[in-house]
Amino acid sequence: MPWNETTRKTPEELLAQVQHEARGKFKLFLGAAAGVGKTYRMLDEARIRKREGLDVVIGWIETHGRAETESSLAQSVEQMPMIPPRALPYKGTILQEMDLNAIIARQPQLVVVDELAHTNAAGSRNTKRYQDVFELLDAGINVYSAMNVQHLESLNNVVQQITGVQVRETVPDRVLERADEIELIDVSPAELIERLKAGKIYKPDRANAALQNFFRSGNLTALRELALRRAAGHVEQQLDAHRATEHITASWPAAERVMVCVTADPFSQKLIRSAARLALSMHGELWAVYVEQPGEATRRSTAAAHQLETNLSLARTLGAEVVALQERALAPALLVWAREHNVAHIVVGKGVRPRWQRIFRASVADDIVDGSGDIDVMVVTHKRHGTSLMDRVGESSAE
Repeated sequence: MPWNETTRKTPEELLAQVQHEARGKFKLFLGAAAGVGKTYRMLDEARIRKREGLDVVIGWIETHGRAETESSLAQSVEQMPMIPPRALPYKGTILQEMDLNAIIARQPQLVVVDELAHTNAAGSRNTKRYQDVFELLDAGINVYSAMNVQHLESLNNVVQQITGVQVRETVPDRVLERADEIELIDVSPAELIERLKAGKIYKPDRANAALQNFFRSGNLTALRELALRRAAGHVEQQLDAHRATEHITASWPAAERVMVCVTADPFSQKLIRSAARLALSMHGELWAVYVEQPGEATRRSTAAAHQLETNLSLARTLGAEVVALQERALAPALLVWAREHNVAHIVVGKGVRPRWQRIFRASVADDIVDGSGDIDVMVVTHKRHGTSLMDRVGESSAE
């Protein structure tokens, strides 16, 4: 099928498309840490939308006492209204929260909502602010919001291991999945530390403590990488979703993904290293995929099981994502997975076999080459003679 060929949508798919288009659009400004400039950038873009003629309101903004953000907010409220907060009595005091009902009643085209991971005060309709945002989107209102990567629930343990700090306010990963666009506000650790020292993020006493803890250079580098990966992953998910919606099966070269076919054969280590070099040369992603056939796990010897784990461990060490498939037919399973995940290059092994074997039965590698279509296939041949796992039917998976 040509790369741009699509098939007719089902009624269910058309309904889902209409419902999606009726919802508001969600743009998330994502950062690695406090002070990178998420709120500042969000307000700046909101003013641009206002100048373009959109009806824009401010639902909630936290300046955290930062002069640059306060200046940006002052410019913004001159151009667009700020919805007054809702007052909630709590234990003898009055707390303020975003007035969700007032925003929905106002029906702006775009609302700015800061602090996405915030926990609402008791008495609010929703426990978390991200749930308020979901309501706004369902009401057909476009939303700009902001948060740091450490607030993702799935990264909670990772962030604690990196920084020693357990983040209390988190949001589920489906918040990222709901976003129509993610803009990464990226600042180098060195620049962020300079901002901190200059008093642009916290007051001096708090800044000094932060430099010794959360804002150590190594921590910021690790958090920055997490943010970069999540932003890149979101783009890839959107591409995959578009391909699935449009029934596009041909591989697109937008993301250079390299898939290496792994088995319990020691030769797989050579394949993995070859694939890793290929992925590195293209600044691409590496995926190590092995197929386990029915009943194979019970038949596999202790030595083979150990070798398989060694191979997969090497793949992880070299930066690969490891995927295990449960299928009977090796080549079709690998090709289906490759197309579904927009793989551009497949690295596969093939043993040297006598001519009579090649005449009567094609190897898995041959089947992959024959069915690869527009996916590039690199076949690495065993130097030793004999039958490899790749050539035998009913064995491990595919090298």
